[in-house]
Amino acid sequence: MGEQLPPCPQCAEAYTYEQGALLVCPMCGHEWTPADDTASEDRQESGGITDAVGNRLADGDTVSITKTVKIKGGGGGVIKAGTKVRGIRLISDGVGDHDIDANVPGFGRMQLKSSVVKKVAP
Repeated sequence: MGEQLPPCPQCAEAYTYEQGALLVCPMCGHEWTPADDTASEDRQESGGITDAVGNRLADGDTVSITKTVKIKGGGGGVIKAGTKVRGIRLISDGVGDHDIDANVPGFGRMQLKSSVVKKVAP
């Protein structure tokens, strides 16, 4: 038992255990991979989530899409560059490297990558 497991990123309890490839918290039931834990630590050390040009993002910000984004899945389509998205929410458990949850006009609720948005001044 030379390796110390990290505390739960949800509730910060130290009682985590390994279950296959996952780390599990028995206190709140949160499951995550060690790679997710490393990515969130890197984000915290770098000062949070930033947009395509390096501006720090926060919950509730308004952003604009910097390049045309193709939508995969159900209806398909594209979100055109310049589309404004209001009231974003930052997430740490997005699909892949998607770290923004937002309601995109004309498409509804979806997850976006911070690398394709630019913060709009209030």
